[in-house]
Amino acid sequence: MSVIIHFFLLDSKGKPEIRIRMMKLKNLIFEKEGVYLHTNAKRSNQDTTIPGFIRIVERVSKMSESSLIQRGKSGNVNNCGEEDTNFDPGYEPDWAVISTVKKDREHVPVKASGQWSFSLPLSELYSLRRARFSLGRNFLVLTSRGGHPLPPLHFHRGGTRELLRALNRYIILDQSPVDGRLFLAYPHDSGALSQSFDKLQLLDDGGSDLVSRFIQDPYATTFGGFSKVTNFFRAAIRPPESPIHLRTPHDPNMAPQSDEEPGFELITCGVELGPRPEVTRGQPFDKWEEFLDPEGRVKNPEKIKELVFRGGIMPSLRKDIWKFLLGFYPWNSTAKEREDILRVKTDEYFRMKVQWKSVSEEQEMRNSLLRGYRSLIERDVNRTDRHNTFFSGNDNPGLTLLHDVLMTYCMYNFDLGYVQGMSDLLSPLLFITQNEVESFWCLTGFMELVHHNFEESQEAMKQQLLQLSILLKALDPELCDFLDSQDSGSLCFCFRWLLIWFKREFPFEDILTLWEVMWTRFPCDNFHLLIACSILESQRGELIGSDHDFNTILKHINELTMRLDLQSILCGAEAIYLQLVQCKVGSEDSPDSQASETQHHLGQREGGAAAAAHGPAYP
Repeated sequence: MSVIIHFFLLDSKGKPEIRIRMMKLKNLIFEKEGVYLHTNAKRSNQDTTIPGFIRIVERVSKMSESSLIQRGKSGNVNNCGEEDTNFDPGYEPDWAVISTVKKDREHVPVKASGQWSFSLPLSELYSLRRARFSLGRNFLVLTSRGGHPLPPLHFHRGGTRELLRALNRYIILDQSPVDGRLFLAYPHDSGALSQSFDKLQLLDDGGSDLVSRFIQDPYATTFGGFSKVTNFFRAAIRPPESPIHLRTPHDPNMAPQSDEEPGFELITCGVELGPRPEVTRGQPFDKWEEFLDPEGRVKNPEKIKELVFRGGIMPSLRKDIWKFLLGFYPWNSTAKEREDILRVKTDEYFRMKVQWKSVSEEQEMRNSLLRGYRSLIERDVNRTDRHNTFFSGNDNPGLTLLHDVLMTYCMYNFDLGYVQGMSDLLSPLLFITQNEVESFWCLTGFMELVHHNFEESQEAMKQQLLQLSILLKALDPELCDFLDSQDSGSLCFCFRWLLIWFKREFPFEDILTLWEVMWTRFPCDNFHLLIACSILESQRGELIGSDHDFNTILKHINELTMRLDLQSILCGAEAIYLQLVQCKVGSEDSPDSQASETQHHLGQREGGAAAAAHGPAYP
């Protein structure tokens, strides 16, 4: 008996491109349509995703396959039928594809049919990876024991959990201790599983009773062994009521949980969060003059930041204080020094502006980069905050200023240039300062905080989404599991939130308050992630227990735009922060290591945890 995973493409009529003659087929284990294969986008003019369906079958005799439609060779085989070692998979290998594995014996090759269809015996499955961020979608990537990663599969209509349950009937999926999304495949053989731990050298005393000790006392067995892998448990933190166990078919006392994916939470570490404190907001800061000495220096800027964090800024004072929060003026500068700074910065701005203003049309025709920036900026300016009177109407001077400042920023930062979304960051700055030069330098200060969001690699955005996922799992594992069950666990719908700091989620006036609160960097550098958690938790009642799927979850989140209450969201985010910094991790962790880990994920300010323990003040 053997079990085989098949993936078949669908033609334009929705029928399989490959006809299969099944002889003595014993059992159809799993079948799912609406599965899309991500192809080699860099080498092909075809669509980057191709529809198909996946099937797992159990058979007693050989299955013969014949291709009715041959449209080329398999994606990773050259014209001679040999493996192409230079094959470019067309997706980012550092986070979407499993690394190749050691080839220490002959393996059955993956059988390719048609252009992208494939068949893989389950005995030849080496590993499975959940790639969560490619194009904002969830992917499964299978790798054979020969070290060949297959193209990623996207389950557009869901079904990954059912697939994993089907696989779990025949193999054990063992989570990698160094990569929470990587799972190694083993047969239902305790000896093989024991050998895997020996190879990883995670446990000092291997032996034949290793698996039995895992089953009998997983907590004591794992905490000593896995201490060699830093932060292993941190990626799977769970509240204390969640069972800590290793699920195997040999344990009759552990009934499978319908809401869990088999093999995906083999070992978890509990975190005691404790109660979430009540938080109230303060009044807008309005005592600016009291914090200036006779020469105009700002006294106690940290106290000002704390008051701004507590309640925002009185609208009439924003023009002055924003320049300090965004680094245009140093906090310790005198009024005279600020006049000199403004004069120097004005000259510098107009020198850069002249650079692009003096480019002739003929020159620009030979400068595709500048021409591309201008085209993007003109398109975005015409649709940025047009409901605001400062930018509304045709031939509005506010639109001209918006355009000119963004073009000048391209001269200031050649490497980054202009990226869509930057106009959203500039418009509130221009609205408050009402000044071209001051808004430009405030923009440069703002971009110092968020420039990594706009980098082409999007590594920073992927990292923030991963951190957000970890935080949400710690705060609300039930909500996290629900989103994951609907293929929304990547939190891709939060991408816009983090990219432009919630600019399109709140009304314009609320954004002014939100941004000045976040610019204080209180109580931690990653406070924007806690704001995202607060928004998601505010919607848990609308999501959990509903019949939402991936599309309706996305629709629901998008419809929150302009309907969120900023003050309650800020209170929730601050309460989450206070709850997290005071939480207690399992007894095996020292207080120092726990505080260090919390500070790592939150980007906590020095002294913030100590201050939080005594009340909501963040000096």
